[in-house]
Amino acid sequence: MTIIRRGTMTAAVMALGLTLAACGGSLTQDGSGKDDSDTIKLGMLTPLTGSSAAIGPHMKDGARLAVDEINAKGGIDGRKLSLTVEDEACDPKTAAAGAAKLVSAGVRISVGGYCSSATLPTLSIFEKAHIPMIIPAANSADLLAEQRRNVFLINGTGIQQAQAAAAFIKAGSSKGVALIDDNTSYSTDITKRTGDELGLLGVKVADHQSVTAGESDYSGAVNAVLGSKADFVYWTGYYQEGGLLIKQLRAAGYKGRIMVADGSVDGKLIEIAGKSNVQGVFATMTQTPQTIPGGEAWVATYKKKFGSEPGPYSTQAYDAVRVAAEAVRAAGSTDGQDVIEALEQIDGFEIFSGPLNFTLQHTLSVGGFDILVVEDDDFVLEK
Repeated sequence: MTIIRRGTMTAAVMALGLTLAACGGSLTQDGSGKDDSDTIKLGMLTPLTGSSAAIGPHMKDGARLAVDEINAKGGIDGRKLSLTVEDEACDPKTAAAGAAKLVSAGVRISVGGYCSSATLPTLSIFEKAHIPMIIPAANSADLLAEQRRNVFLINGTGIQQAQAAAAFIKAGSSKGVALIDDNTSYSTDITKRTGDELGLLGVKVADHQSVTAGESDYSGAVNAVLGSKADFVYWTGYYQEGGLLIKQLRAAGYKGRIMVADGSVDGKLIEIAGKSNVQGVFATMTQTPQTIPGGEAWVATYKKKFGSEPGPYSTQAYDAVRVAAEAVRAAGSTDGQDVIEALEQIDGFEIFSGPLNFTLQHTLSVGGFDILVVEDDDFVLEK
């Protein structure tokens, strides 16, 4: 998938902190006797199987690129980073098993998490092991509900996505909106918040449907949308079901506008829905190197190393590793508590979404969502 934006990148963002210091405070053991190797072990959970398996390689390769770049500059205080990847499959049980494997492998920081529903059961596992989590993709508010101090989100939140979606729908003068989710934590969070935002903006929610992920027939939801007379559909689930839903909506004669949330921003959506059915479909999506002016240099580096275009969440995974490394450098330690304190104190560290400062809730203080639109085979910035 290629996402296109015109313009030039600012020097600060272009640098992206690639010159992350290999020196700094002396890196010490954490006092437990478990951190006496020459390697700082990072762990990643990402979907390698299941309906969202196409995302996994993008996240893994983005993280690998950051690890290799940091190691090429000497690592952190002379210690190299390593990355261990396990499958989350967008499935809670698979993710929990993967998290347990990462803990057993001795990882010091988690830099993964794609599906919110799969990430949720891993929170307590990593917390009990005193492992900080820098989550690159999963963004449901449910991840923050228990206020676990080890959890940090570097993707825009469901709150920010809902605000962007509602503002765009309002600007388009919609007469009635149909909201459709897939009953997962991520999807229902965005749907509820978008409905609330639309209410504040005086936009009518004509229908709300919840479908079951993994099914192939969404005629019930399609017929409900047609019966509601909605002129705008916002799908907040993932690309597999989103592609089928769009295809079936168009086949049933729906002529209105359609928008999808960030979990559906993937070339697979176009493939599943059919190119003709998906033209003009909008999407809410966080910034990527293709949508940041001047990001072409990073894309070229990625393509040279992996032989493919960077896909969704490759940049967030890249940044998760860089943020982890910066926290270890600042802390001079891989002790979980020390790293957490360093993460809370980060001030202006450059990542793709802008200068990083965490809120008290450990979410991004800046950054947000763009509106994309499908043109031909790509998602491009909506003009």
